Amino acid sequence: MAPTGSVIDWLLASDPAIRWQVMRDLLDAPEAEWQAERARVETEGWGARLLSHQDQDGQWAGGAFMPAGYTEENWRELGQAWTATCFSLQQLYDFGLYPSSARARRTVDLIAENSRWDHDAQPFWDGEVEECINARTVMVGAYFGVEVSPIVERLLGERQPDGGWNCERCNGSHRSSFHTTINVLEGLLEYENAKGATAKTRAARAAGEAYLLERGLFRRLGTGAPADERYLKFLHPNRWRYDVLRGLEYFRAASLATGTALDPRLREAIDHLRSRQSDDGTWPLDWTLKGPVWFEMEVPGQPSRWITLRALRVLRWWDEHAGR
Repeated sequence: MAPTGSVIDWLLASDPAIRWQVMRDLLDAPEAEWQAERARVETEGWGARLLSHQDQDGQWAGGAFMPAGYTEENWRELGQAWTATCFSLQQLYDFGLYPSSARARRTVDLIAENSRWDHDAQPFWDGEVEECINARTVMVGAYFGVEVSPIVERLLGERQPDGGWNCERCNGSHRSSFHTTINVLEGLLEYENAKGATAKTRAARAAGEAYLLERGLFRRLGTGAPADERYLKFLHPNRWRYDVLRGLEYFRAASLATGTALDPRLREAIDHLRSRQSDDGTWPLDWTLKGPVWFEMEVPGQPSRWITLRALRVLRWWDEHAGR
């Protein structure tokens, strides 16, 4: 699949957070050019806007997982808030903020000093007890150069018998979930990229990958029916939520990082991704999560630059490596 010039032009007429990834992943621009565009994330557009909301103590919204003063009543009425520190760091990771920049280094240090998890006041970079939260902490921590090996060891010991992970384990669950498994896989891969793989991390990722692949990335193992119809719909930002595009992006990233071959069990998900492309070459944003955000980037039901970028690079990877 060769993206049309009009779609590429539309993607480039966007935010630096999207432009630099288009230049790198779809246009094969020289590294100096896309890195220069990436540097603009800190000072322009969505990246700068998110950084402008940062508190003096390095946090966002005064809390690690929940904004300060956000009550259970607020949650019931408005939904989960996405403005606190962990979600803001995840967003900066998605935008591609330079982890070695002075602003990033200062943020990491301030969070270490001042941010404590809502669960039991654990220091932010120590993680807490819930696998999805700890997985995303590993991901952003490894990316920003934090030592997160103790959290990785904890995650490695929390794998379910069926190969994946479930954040309801502490409540007695013995079955994995798509949501938790993709969060942990992404975190482990980022950790390996930063620190190098170990036999334990490779084995854990292989087991988590098998959990998803055995289910075609969206089906129930027993019946073959979709485990959740929303897995076939696309959203951005995903936060903790799974969908097949997120699953495919993980397998692309893992393949490019480790040189592993394409797995034919991905084909149904790839075919579904192709089927969702609009006649104009774009993909829509199907839905977004309920809850307060610092700002909206796109409108559900409309063509999405984020989804289109992510879909095009997945299909490019698949087609190039499948020999098409």
